[in-house]
Amino acid sequence: MIVRPAELRDAPGIAAALNPVIRDTTISFKPNELSLSEVDELISNAAGIFVAEDQGAIIGYASYDQFRKGAGYARSMEHSIILTPDARGKGVGRILMRAVEDHARTAGVGSLWAGVSGENPGGVVFHARLGFETVAVLPKVGFKFNRWLDLTLMRKWLQPMGDDAPGSY
Repeated sequence: MIVRPAELRDAPGIAAALNPVIRDTTISFKPNELSLSEVDELISNAAGIFVAEDQGAIIGYASYDQFRKGAGYARSMEHSIILTPDARGKGVGRILMRAVEDHARTAGVGSLWAGVSGENPGGVVFHARLGFETVAVLPKVGFKFNRWLDLTLMRKWLQPMGDDAPGSY
């Protein structure tokens, strides 16, 4: 298995990993599967996006981009990570997250955020094991499959914090 920056040629593999999660679960609050052009846009516009590839097949991806728009949020990023069912529990997620964190840290990102569905307790455990802390649980902020969903916000600091932090405005 290798982890590398995503390229446009990876769009079908990323879509194949992501769309079943969108279609069949509440791990993602997205209501509609992504088209290949939307995945191309994700690859082209993310601050960082990496794929895990095994024997030529995409088995997962992780990306990050600005948490909220505006210059004041330029050092806070939110990430996404999706693995195919066969890749789960084998350390692939940790390796992808290491790539995201290293890339973000090098870019001067201060904090990395995860928004984890309240119906994905494994996602909370995964992030906690990587050093993310739960900052808030937002009750009933998502809606999918005709029900309200909670969102757990988790954060990991990537840089020394304080007034002298690199890249301060």
